[in-house]
Formats: sequence, structure tokens, C-alpha cells
Amino acid sequence: MPTTTEQSLQDRYGPDTICFGCGPANALGLRIKSFPRGDEVVCEWRAEKHHEAFEGILNGGIVGALFDCHMNWTAACHLMTANGLAGPPTTVTAEYSVVLKRPTPTAEAVLLRARVVQSSSDRATVEATMESLGKVTATARGVFVAVKEGHPAYHRW
Repeated sequence: MPTTTEQSLQDRYGPDTICFGCGPANALGLRIKSFPRGDEVVCEWRAEKHHEAFEGILNGGIVGALFDCHMNWTAACHLMTANGLAGPPTTVTAEYSVVLKRPTPTAEAVLLRARVVQSSSDRATVEATMESLGKVTATARGVFVAVKEGHPAYHRW
């Protein structure tokens, strides 16, 4: 995963954000860390007991939150690079869907992989997978849009 000196997208571009899924400043949140790797963005995350739906299995809502934030940062990173920006535009979720393929064990870290499959100047469609113990446990697809001044999320990072 990351090198010892590498910052996640969240820590580099949004250290003060309070989002439940990805905000470094939310002590009670999931605090995911996303790292660009070639044409994809990856995240390794470990569940705690209070993230379980039942003994040893990750809650489906947490699965959705992990995908939502990780895909959003994937889109923002892509739009930043594609548009030659110094920092990522503020993106929001327009839509996303999750397919739960099998229960996601919490005994080991989950691995999220996301990549942009379609984009324009202000939006990106992202596809992602979640793996646990070497198996894909869920997939997701979402559309993320860069917002303009006047939107409540504008300049949140």
C-alpha cells in the first residue's frame, strides 16, 4: 500500500473535512485513505466490531459508505489530473449503486479498487470492487459531479 512518506488523497487535499466516510477530521468516522496507483485508486481499510452487521461480517451500509467516499475521491483525482488543476475540484455523488455479492468478513482488511470508466470536464463515472480474504465481496458504480460556487459543498476541501 502506501509508502511511509506518502499522503492519502484525503490527508493531502482535505485534512479538515468531517465527512463520516473519508474526513480525516472526523474522529468517529471511517477515515478511509485513498491512494492513486496507475489507472486506479486503492484503499485498504480495517473494520472494528461496531462496523459489523453480525459476528464477523461487515454491515452493508458501511460497505456503501466506503464505496461512496472512495469512488468520490477517485473521481476528484481524475478530474484534477484531466483538467490540469493544482487540487481536486469538490465533487459530490450524483448517484451510486452497490451489489453485495457475498458477506464481507471483518477478520482482515478490505481492499477497495476504483477506476474511472467515463468522464467529461465536470463529471466522472467510477466502477469499484471490494475484496476481502482474496475474494470480491461487493461491486459499485457511481457518477460524481464537480460542483460550482453556490453549492453547499463548494470548497469543502
